Amino acid sequence: MGAADTSRAAEARAAEPSASLNGHAPSAAAIKVLRILEDAGYEAWIVGGWVRDALMDLPDHDIDLTCSAPWQEAERVLGAAGVKVVESGTRFGGITAIADGEQIEVTTYRVDGFYSDGRHPDEVRFASSVEEDLGRRDFTVNAMAWHPERGLLDLYHGADDIRARLIRAVGDPRRRFEEDALRMLRAVRFACRLDFKIEKDTAGALAACAPLLSNVAFERIGHELDDILATGHGGDAMAHCPEVICAAVPELEPCRGFDQRTPYHAYDVYTHVMRVLTVAGELALADACPGERPSRSLMWAAFLHDVGKPETFTVDENGRGHFYGHPAASERIARKVMRRLGLPARLVEESCLLIRYHDTPVKPDRTALLKMLANFSAEGIDTRRLADELMDLKRADALGKAPGCFDFANEIEEMRAQIHDLLDEGAAYSVKTLAIGGSDLIERGIKPGPHVGQLLKRALSATLKGKVPNEREALLAYLRLEAWAPSEGADAPSESA
Repeated sequence: MGAADTSRAAEARAAEPSASLNGHAPSAAAIKVLRILEDAGYEAWIVGGWVRDALMDLPDHDIDLTCSAPWQEAERVLGAAGVKVVESGTRFGGITAIADGEQIEVTTYRVDGFYSDGRHPDEVRFASSVEEDLGRRDFTVNAMAWHPERGLLDLYHGADDIRARLIRAVGDPRRRFEEDALRMLRAVRFACRLDFKIEKDTAGALAACAPLLSNVAFERIGHELDDILATGHGGDAMAHCPEVICAAVPELEPCRGFDQRTPYHAYDVYTHVMRVLTVAGELALADACPGERPSRSLMWAAFLHDVGKPETFTVDENGRGHFYGHPAASERIARKVMRRLGLPARLVEESCLLIRYHDTPVKPDRTALLKMLANFSAEGIDTRRLADELMDLKRADALGKAPGCFDFANEIEEMRAQIHDLLDEGAAYSVKTLAIGGSDLIERGIKPGPHVGQLLKRALSATLKGKVPNEREALLAYLRLEAWAPSEGADAPSESA
């Protein structure tokens, strides 16, 4: 059969109705690629996340195929059928087929060799069967294959674990984690994302193997932690896998069991942080639109907001603990951690802003709230969003303390409403949000120079205190510009004049 005939046959078969898995049918592009490979005499299966998510009745996942063809043959066959191929991972037998605009990962059956670096196999041996290929995979929920005619291949009872809502390693869990230490964070991520528990033996291996994360590149750890926090269930990760979390972020280890010795806190530092992260995530998910993830900056801020407490701890003469300066210490440590993990600079800056001000007292009055907004007025900052996230963090922080602090959450919501009203009415909280600018002053006869900035600061101070509304003419009148406009050739008078 020629290339054109092969392509036409594959297209015709892809257009035919195909079986579905739990009511989910793979894309026509995926079926097209599968048919091309099988028409050339090879065996192919759909594997991985699409199979798992179809069984869970979740939205369609990117589709991966595994097949008996060596990657060079898969590339040749697909290319001959008119499908573009990108050599995306040939060291591990992988290519990417681009069919009808959709990317389909295609990987040759393989069995991994020994992992001497705890991250990558020293060698990859291509296998002769899909059964061997499934046996190398990480967790039972990811070790299933499906074919439109042959149905579900589930050697490790992944479907049963889905029904039981369990994350279980394929085979010996310690061996799986010793092979690839990043799998530990993947286990935590899947448990958080799917709201599953981790099976007992797998959980034991996580605790025992956690130190192996030191073999993993910081950026890979950062990527997995970011995904864990983005689920909104990072508090569960801290509660059930503390060894793994502290191996990923060693700066959190001193927080474990650290008694705060204060009536404002019913829990040690680590447990308090876990509870704050839990509350922040749960409330963010409750307020989110379907499919929307919690704010990354809020989740990272909740995760690291008290990481500096142990180093700032003091005890007064009454035996009560204090943590003076802990927001600044926590910000410094959080910045170091997030940069080490290779997180985006904007995410680092926004998270650290929230940490810096999370414990700053705020009163429910206009001037205090506008001054708070000024903390989030730097170039490129979404002031409304960051102010909301600060209120979210303060609310979660209050609910993560002793019961006597819970009522503060109601006051926080009152302040949030006031902040929204101030922003909606266009109240000024920084020079750049004033209804006038330097050009307005120059038009009124003020010569360019430092005194222009001084006047704008004077106007801001007045509107912050409620002396004058943030309106152009009102502000200009307040400044009494006729007294400031110099005569020709004269300098502007000092403000004291």
